[in-house]
Amino acid sequence: MESRRQLNTPLIECVPNFSEGRNLSTVDAIENAISSVPGSLVLHRTSDPDHNRSVITFVGAGEAVVESAVRAASKAAELIDLNSHHGVHPRLGALDVLPFVPLENATLEHCVELARQAAHRIWNELEIPVYFYEAAALRADRIRLEDVRRGQFEELRELALSDQAKRPDVGGPALHRSAGAVIAGARKILIAFNINLRTTNLEIAKAIAKRVRASNGGLPAVKALGLPLLSRNLVQVSMNLTDFERTPVHVVYAEVERLAAAYGVAVEESELIGLMPRRAIEMADGKSLKLVQFDSQRTIENRIDTLLSSAAKRNIW
Repeated sequence: MESRRQLNTPLIECVPNFSEGRNLSTVDAIENAISSVPGSLVLHRTSDPDHNRSVITFVGAGEAVVESAVRAASKAAELIDLNSHHGVHPRLGALDVLPFVPLENATLEHCVELARQAAHRIWNELEIPVYFYEAAALRADRIRLEDVRRGQFEELRELALSDQAKRPDVGGPALHRSAGAVIAGARKILIAFNINLRTTNLEIAKAIAKRVRASNGGLPAVKALGLPLLSRNLVQVSMNLTDFERTPVHVVYAEVERLAAAYGVAVEESELIGLMPRRAIEMADGKSLKLVQFDSQRTIENRIDTLLSSAAKRNIW
């Protein structure tokens, strides 16, 4: 660990989202593909059966991270068929979203280069086309993930063939018959934060999501959807916080709680998908977030330090 830091090797975080959250043996196989690359370290994994989606967080140097991403895309394409996939979360690909995030000594520009490398390998080796988003976007109308994914697999597989504006950035124009397309990009640290409400009324969750998301004049740097959690008899305000220092987690929680109370609905719990920066918890300063399954190892810095220390002792990093 010390030698890596002394060499100032750029550390990249990759947070791929996969369209499988129910068959955990499939997710195991994808995680094993990622960790099979020397120099890639899996930090965390989250699976949700209602979303039917999994998020795996891993870190490494650029070359290792790209190799892990390609192996993950290959395994996902082998095991996931979008033609029979159903879940409440929007999706376009078996490996749906592939963001590269700069951590120690890394830059956003470097992550854009890695996204490009991964995209071309995914097309050339797997024949899965790729769209670019966020800092890697080649077009202004593809900066936002939701704009790229609008219509999802079922609509975009038709539109990509007939509408030039809907064609992938790399490969295609046809989407892969079962794996769809990958949306690859580079971005700053994002916090995926969900708040579950003690009701089955989906319209309440949708109304709150509309009020808090930035695109509707709500909280800055917040994206939000209202989704049903049928297995838990709850509804969810599912959010991405794209700049947690501008709009901190505890501010988002307080606003959703306030809006829910206006409908006579209580917050059941909140949940973190993946990891969050240590700074985000420090900013909350002990305020209640009703976070489930949260401990010190759910911060990026603590998890990296723990795993790198263990890897260094075993001389595998």
